[in-house]
Amino acid sequence: MEYIERIIDKYLLEWKNAPTHKPLLLRGARQVGKSSAVRHLGAQFKYFAEVNFERLKGIHTFFSGDLDVRLIAAKIAKYINIPIEPGNTLLFFDEIQECPEAIMALRFFKEEYPELHVIAAGSLLEFALETLPTFGVGRIRSLYMYPFTFDEFLAATDNSALIEVKRQADSLHPLDEPFHAKLSDLFRIYLMVGGMPEVVAEWVETGDFLACRRLHSDIVLTYEDDFNKYRRRSSPELLRSTLRSVCHQIGCKFTFSQFAGDYRSAQIREALRMLTLAGLVTPVTATSGNGLPLEAEANVLISKYLFLDSGLLLAILNLDGASSQKMIELIMTGSPQDVVNKGSLTEMVAGLEIMRYKEPFQRPKLFYWAQTGNSIAEVDYLEPKNARVVPIEVKAGTQGGMKSLWQFMRAKRLDFAVRTSLENFSTIDYTDPETNATRHLSILPLYALSNL
Repeated sequence: MEYIERIIDKYLLEWKNAPTHKPLLLRGARQVGKSSAVRHLGAQFKYFAEVNFERLKGIHTFFSGDLDVRLIAAKIAKYINIPIEPGNTLLFFDEIQECPEAIMALRFFKEEYPELHVIAAGSLLEFALETLPTFGVGRIRSLYMYPFTFDEFLAATDNSALIEVKRQADSLHPLDEPFHAKLSDLFRIYLMVGGMPEVVAEWVETGDFLACRRLHSDIVLTYEDDFNKYRRRSSPELLRSTLRSVCHQIGCKFTFSQFAGDYRSAQIREALRMLTLAGLVTPVTATSGNGLPLEAEANVLISKYLFLDSGLLLAILNLDGASSQKMIELIMTGSPQDVVNKGSLTEMVAGLEIMRYKEPFQRPKLFYWAQTGNSIAEVDYLEPKNARVVPIEVKAGTQGGMKSLWQFMRAKRLDFAVRTSLENFSTIDYTDPETNATRHLSILPLYALSNL
């Protein structure tokens, strides 16, 4: 199968060409394309030396005792019969979590063999890193990788020209209606197919949604099989129940009272932490939003959760009843307003898009604003931009449906916000009747969140 280019490729190539390069740790959930991206980069080198620690058990012994990384590299070269030469070879340690000593050795490649290009990756890597006292902070660079963004999906489906078309549009220069309609239709498909590389490749080859659904189910089973490897901190059954509870509460504050099973809240919180470490879920934490950094006033006990992928979410919901089919029918045949306002899936995908277009050097953090009590209000996402807080609402409709957003902007004295939906680019200027202040709302289509 032909390699489908990814956003991460640019960062990997920059790392390759930099005059100095720390060993690189490529992090992310299983099956998001980490190994494929490294192999694609390997084609830029004269030699590509891949060491899979699950398959090549004998190489583990090279990392026991004193860690002389030059000697280790020489042994590996002889063992796999591929030259390891600085500047000419990319040395790739895959499934490195199977050899904690190799993780510890990465720092010494920076100190003692800095001219050699070394990348490591692995499934469930975060659990191995958590057990190590140190793995070379400051001496190793991390890059985080995720399933396909919508822009990557466009490129994979031979619609790259549309990326530039929407990149040039803004509130004052909306898209021509044929472009808007085509991008909206492709975004609906993206909601159902999702961004897992194997599934995207299947869609590109066959255009068969049922074939994609079968792959979704296979991937979900793979993730659930992994639950036995989560360091035994949570039972596999608890992890499965927690994951399903997250999927059924998408778009809402995670509520323990809705959790099925006789588990204490502390057990559920630990299961959520495990799923977050594995990259399957991402918390969106409540914050007061008074200023930056947003994390300073965050309440970690109040969170919504995003699941890794929209296609996988539909597969899990399908296992639990008819809710998946209703959501698919809404995506395929519903009006743009219904798809956004009635579809919690859309809010989740908006958050994933916002997160995945950020620079990949650290794990991104997402925040939202919620007010409880007599006056319930919520703004879906808060983002830092130009040293200010920008509220982002995932909603289609009119000014009257934006009460929470106007309330937040008034309370925080903000004059700019974003509404994202399946509307075309546009803008709304709103005069606050209580303060006479003018507030500007930029309408940004869901398919153009990369423009942020």
